Amino acid sequence: MPHRVTGKQPNSRMCLVCGLKNDGGLHASFYEVASGELVALFTPREEHQSYPGRLHGGMITAILDETIGRAVMISREEDFWGVTVEFTTRFMKPVPLGVELKVVGRIVKDEGRVFEGSGEILLPDGEVAATGAGKYVKLPLSRIADFDADVQEWRVSELPTDPTEISLP
Repeated sequence: MPHRVTGKQPNSRMCLVCGLKNDGGLHASFYEVASGELVALFTPREEHQSYPGRLHGGMITAILDETIGRAVMISREEDFWGVTVEFTTRFMKPVPLGVELKVVGRIVKDEGRVFEGSGEILLPDGEVAATGAGKYVKLPLSRIADFDADVQEWRVSELPTDPTEISLP
């Protein structure tokens, strides 16, 4: 089912998941969709493997955690980020390299400073390869790290390949 893209979230310079200048990173792009979910698109490369041709489980957990943690920023004006308190990953199918994958994240509970979310990695045929669930605390960026948006190149990078809609099962 196609979902209209309603916004794109920023990337940074060196983040392992979204850093556009991190040579070893996943270079994921994050799209807010009309269903209220966040969808990450990325194509894992050979340097992200564990077994030959398979995405490393740590990278699977990282992209799930980042996508779910960012979902709380959809339609928010407040200046806070989600910091992971606990996270669980369930691996169900091998995740291949060299193909574009979708990661869907959503908030399932949002109470005060703590929120919970869930998500999944979808293979190109729509099958679920892995699921994740986490608990996060909302913190202002100033309490997390010494962050300068200009130095970190924290901005939305519009690309000609950005989708206007994303199909999800």
